[in-house]
Amino acid sequence: MFVCTLLTDPLKPTLDPALVDSLRNAWGGGDAQWLAPDEVVAFSLTALPDNLWDVWADVQMLGVDLVILPHSGRRKKMLLADMDSTMIRQECIDELADVAGVGARVKDITARAMNGELDFEAAIRERVGLLEGLPETVIEEVLATRITHMPGGATLLATMKADGAYAALVSGGFTAFTAAVAEALGFDEHRANTLLVKAGVLTGRVAEPILGQQAKVDALEDIAARLDLDHADVLAVGDGANDLGMLHQAGMGVALHAKPSVSARCDVRVNFGDLTALLYLQGYARSEFVSA
Repeated sequence: MFVCTLLTDPLKPTLDPALVDSLRNAWGGGDAQWLAPDEVVAFSLTALPDNLWDVWADVQMLGVDLVILPHSGRRKKMLLADMDSTMIRQECIDELADVAGVGARVKDITARAMNGELDFEAAIRERVGLLEGLPETVIEEVLATRITHMPGGATLLATMKADGAYAALVSGGFTAFTAAVAEALGFDEHRANTLLVKAGVLTGRVAEPILGQQAKVDALEDIAARLDLDHADVLAVGDGANDLGMLHQAGMGVALHAKPSVSARCDVRVNFGDLTALLYLQGYARSEFVSA
């Protein structure tokens, strides 16, 4: 058995019941269960439709996400989340670079690295090098004035943790940011790279080894083993090329507002919903959400 979930933008919840009925009838689906009025609906399927990706492309034009998952094991026991452009709206290194006056150059490198066009480790060394001489105090300034959480993140964490799940934040960014974001949102642990500082200024170097794609896979395996969980118990979410390893290893890997080259390599794609979409995909109704 499978479950088909249709989601739309929670700020513009206009999911058409006629569309839902059309798909249910075409695919022989079960009764529609509205997880959130006008926003999210789910129905059962006995088999994967042959025209899934054609229909997916069609409903994307209507501002609707479509995801089909196995019915069993949907509720996960561990959340493994990327930070930049996933749990927060920004890329931290881009914000630091903007303050340093090299924002455009660094933003271009970031975009190419996240799209898989550049080697991640080389790209981070090059970008961090451009921050040399920046006062360490700028980190707190950026955190206070430029960093905002992605909508739905606090609810995602609170709801999963209330149901007994463990939450880890794993980022190719920096511990100075993951520590603050993890504390604010309720993550149980965080892993990231460390910016090196000397005499109160950034040296333009990052501590080795650099946490990249393989380190995120290692985090999934290490934490799951420590908690005696299978990969199937893990929900991973990210948006960049360095997230693909953990997205493919996890029982449910969600490409959230991901780069096109990343989205194309993932079966679970959320382009219109916010982070609460990850709860709906696990079968939670809005009435079950826990406030942060």
